[in-house]
Amino acid sequence: MIRIAAVGDVHIDRDVLGRFRPALEELPEHADVLLLAGDLTRHGTEAEAKCVATEFGGLGVPVIAVLGNHDHHCDEVPGVLAALGDAGITVLEGDSTVVRVDGVRLGVAGVKGFGGGFAGRCASEFGEPEMKAFVRTTGAVAERLGAALRDLDCDVRVALTHYSPVPDTLAGEPLEIYPFLGSYLLGQAIDSAPTALAVHGHAHHGSERGRTPGGVRVRNVAHPVIKQAYSVFNLAADNVSSSAASGI
Repeated sequence: MIRIAAVGDVHIDRDVLGRFRPALEELPEHADVLLLAGDLTRHGTEAEAKCVATEFGGLGVPVIAVLGNHDHHCDEVPGVLAALGDAGITVLEGDSTVVRVDGVRLGVAGVKGFGGGFAGRCASEFGEPEMKAFVRTTGAVAERLGAALRDLDCDVRVALTHYSPVPDTLAGEPLEIYPFLGSYLLGQAIDSAPTALAVHGHAHHGSERGRTPGGVRVRNVAHPVIKQAYSVFNLAADNVSSSAASGI
């Protein structure tokens, strides 16, 4: 059994430092790895990323992350990545990593993702150059996620994104903003490999549980949704269950 802790949308800045840490200090007792589903910072500054590094570094388990839209806002992504990397946090964007847990190889593939909407109510690559560029961005991101998942040499696969791959976990958000919260193309990418679990953030007013069309379990781990420092998912090759974790 592999125990995966996950949380997103923590939006760390100096005034938030220390809020998560008490629960995180107990993390090795509850989980084997921690996944961070984007929006780690408030505005995407290097200074905020250093606060993230302080809060989520040195936890005694591997920490794997993707960035979110907030983490790109101030155009300081290189500095953000450097600060997280210095703390030993692995940041994925169209690539993957493998962690060994008691002899089992856990593979995590990750991308930030992008918007576009879902089957029947989605943007299409038609019309103005700006619309084509929008949809092509999502398509390229989804292709990288799918390739990263398929190329993994592991026993159990997990997909990590910021944007949602399914509409199920957006229930509670205004329908008008669904196209800006995720894309069905991410779900197709996840279904292109034998994936055990997909986790994402971004939808603060969404719902926790969903499935891809191919049956992959999807969990929205945005902090405003799970309302605790992290959720824990117990993975085996043929089963995924979830349990509560320490709140903040």
